[in-house]
Amino acid sequence: MFKHIFCLLLLTTILTSLTNKASAQLNPLSSQYFLNQYQINPAYAGLTDGLNLNLNYRKQWSNIPGSPSTQSITADYKLNKVGLGINVYNEKAGSLQRTKAMATYAYHLPLNNDDQKLNFGASIGIMNEHVDYNGVNGDMTDPTIAQFNNKGSLFDGDFGIAYTSNTLNVEGVIPNIRSFIKQEDDNNVDRSLFYAAISYKINTGVGANAIEIEPKVAYRDIKGYDNIWDAGANLNFTNKVYLMGMYHSSKSASFGAGINYKSSLAIMGFYTTETSALQGSANGTFEISLKATLFK
Repeated sequence: MFKHIFCLLLLTTILTSLTNKASAQLNPLSSQYFLNQYQINPAYAGLTDGLNLNLNYRKQWSNIPGSPSTQSITADYKLNKVGLGINVYNEKAGSLQRTKAMATYAYHLPLNNDDQKLNFGASIGIMNEHVDYNGVNGDMTDPTIAQFNNKGSLFDGDFGIAYTSNTLNVEGVIPNIRSFIKQEDDNNVDRSLFYAAISYKINTGVGANAIEIEPKVAYRDIKGYDNIWDAGANLNFTNKVYLMGMYHSSKSASFGAGINYKSSLAIMGFYTTETSALQGSANGTFEISLKATLFK
C-alpha cells in the first residue's frame, strides 16, 4: 500500500510541476520505438511491473542558430490491471515553443496464460503554443504574434490500443484527438494523424549467449507531408546491451546503443541522419535517454 501511495503522489507531483507536450515531428524521439513505447502510445502505460521513469533530451541541427531542442519525461505505474501515467513533452524551435502535458489511464485485459493482453489507453491534458518574443528576429509589434499567443492553452488527448504477448506486439494510436475531431488547426502541417506498428520478438541462444531480436515496422500518417514508413530492429544481448537501427522512408535512418544496469537503470544514445534534402546543410539529430524502474 505504501508503494502504491508513493507512486501516485510522485506521478501527481511531476504532473503539477511540469506543463505541456508537443505534436510529433517528422523525426519523433527514437526511444519511442523500443525503449519507451508509452511515449507514443498511452495503451503501454503500466504494462510492466514497477514505476517506470523515462527522461529524454534531443538536439537537432546543432550547427544552426535556433535549432530545435526537445525535452521529454514520462512516468507510468502498474496497479493490478490498471496503468497510470504522465507524459510531458516540450519542444522549442527558433522563437516557437510548443508544449503538452498528459495524464494517462490504461486498462490491460489478460487473454490467456501466454501473457497475451489487449491494452487500451487514453490520455488527456493541455497543449500550449506560443512565440517567445526574445527569439523573434523581425517586427515584434506584428499583431499576428500577439493573436497567436493569446489563444492560450487548449485541452487535448491521445488514444491508443495494443495487442501484446511474449512475442507479437500490434498497436495503433490516434494522437492529438482535438485537432483530429475538430480539424481546427488546418494551417499546422507536419502534424501526426495516426500511428501504427507491428513487431515480433525472436529469441536465440541461452544464458550468456541469449540474444533477443525484435524486428519492427511502423507507419505514420502525417498532415502536409508524405506518409512515412519505418522499418528496423532492436537487438537485446542478455538484457544488458541494446543495439537499435531504423530506416525511415523520408530517406533518413536512426541508430541507437545502450546498456542496462541490474535491470533497473538503462541509458541509450541515438543518432538520426537528416533526410537527403538536408544532409548537405545539417548534421543530424542527437538524443540521450535514461530509464529507471523502481519497486519492480
